[in-house]
Amino acid sequence: MGEYNHTIDAKGRIIVPAKFRTLLGEHFVVTKGLDGCLWVFPSDEWDLFYEKLRSLPVARKEAREFVRHFMAYASDAEIDKQGRILLPQNLRDCANLEKDVVLIGTGPRIEIWDKKAWDDGFNEDNADEIAERMGEWGFDI
Repeated sequence: MGEYNHTIDAKGRIIVPAKFRTLLGEHFVVTKGLDGCLWVFPSDEWDLFYEKLRSLPVARKEAREFVRHFMAYASDAEIDKQGRILLPQNLRDCANLEKDVVLIGTGPRIEIWDKKAWDDGFNEDNADEIAERMGEWGFDI
């Protein structure tokens, strides 16, 4: 959980909040997410996500494209002694990460956003409207 603001250094590294370091463990996976951010999965959560991707019907073009979206950019990662992770250039490019970033805890994964994209795109004003539709997915508050 939570929102943390950090910057990317000249080598493409960002500090991971201590709270998230515990969650991630020694090895984890960073990949292209949805909505223009990166997704960071602890190994066990990545394994679950990967199995869901593997279960998609390979004969369906949309399924193949969906798998490629995540798998082509997936990168193993680890935290260095200073509590940072190195984000490969191709992943930084995917999420337009240049300097200021926001790390968001979203339950089973962490999202990494360009700060401006997060500030411009996150709209709490529509939470009530979205909450009404969540019942369609079996989620009731």
